[in-house]
Amino acid sequence: MKAAVMYQQGEMPQYADVPDPVVKSDDELLISVKAAAIKHFDKSRAKGTHYSAENQPKKATLIGGDGVGLLADGTRVYALGDGMIAEKAIIDKRRMVKLPEGIDDASACALPNAVAGSAMALRFRAKMQAGETVLINGATGFTGKIAVQVAKHYGAKKIIVTGRNEQTLKSLLTLGADETVLTTQNDEDFIAQIRNIHSQTPIDIMIDYLWGHTAELLLASFKGNGSFTHKTRFVSIGSITGDKIQLSAENLRSVDLQLSGSGVGSWTKDEMKLLFSEILPEMFQLTAENKLKVDTIKVNLKDIEQLWEMEVTDGKRLVVVI
Repeated sequence: MKAAVMYQQGEMPQYADVPDPVVKSDDELLISVKAAAIKHFDKSRAKGTHYSAENQPKKATLIGGDGVGLLADGTRVYALGDGMIAEKAIIDKRRMVKLPEGIDDASACALPNAVAGSAMALRFRAKMQAGETVLINGATGFTGKIAVQVAKHYGAKKIIVTGRNEQTLKSLLTLGADETVLTTQNDEDFIAQIRNIHSQTPIDIMIDYLWGHTAELLLASFKGNGSFTHKTRFVSIGSITGDKIQLSAENLRSVDLQLSGSGVGSWTKDEMKLLFSEILPEMFQLTAENKLKVDTIKVNLKDIEQLWEMEVTDGKRLVVVI
């Protein structure tokens, strides 16, 4: 069969012939893959730069950790597996979801990673309640756009979005966002705008995809002066603009601030079960009913070498169609 193969960590994947995968346990199933998304997570794991790949052996590997395809009986499912950017793959039958009618393969395989990067943080780390105000830092990417819609679906009273692309940022107003904040303005103006928003409508939750300097500015904008403060839950999900920040101890002591992270390794087994039994089925159905917007760019498996490093803008997800 044909597959995307990374022969050496950090190199470009190649379109190559490999043996068909073989089922080895009762928890595994063979799937004929129809579509698999190329995500930052897949790229960083393939390069060995993601924390979950630090102890992985540096050998030839098939790329892709999830996708959409057909089981032997024709059932169409989304599932986690190994080497999913291939014509066939082995999936974990405990981590698959039957897809509803009305959702296309590209949308179905693009959505789950973004749902995990938004709904899991909102539900399990931030403990979001309907009527709360949510700020999404770095909302112009694919996951950020999904996060806006998920927060709205979960009953957010107000959604503030930040980003550097003004046009894309404004487009989020049509998806449920209420106010935009440009990260390209100078630091003083950025902090002043966040403080003004927080004083008028206290921010309950901050979902952060950027970390780095903008996270420093956001946290600095919440620094208190000895008065009672509104509790804010800050959840780190991504670190696109830097893995480390400087955080003043006074920041933590002067404000009712909860810091946490949401990602692979931070979720419990029960939370993962709910992702597959409740959260993903609900989001797939919303997409099938055109209540959740998913933007994708479809490419062919044979072009993987040319498209691996393709820059995708405007909050879209690159999807390999097989």
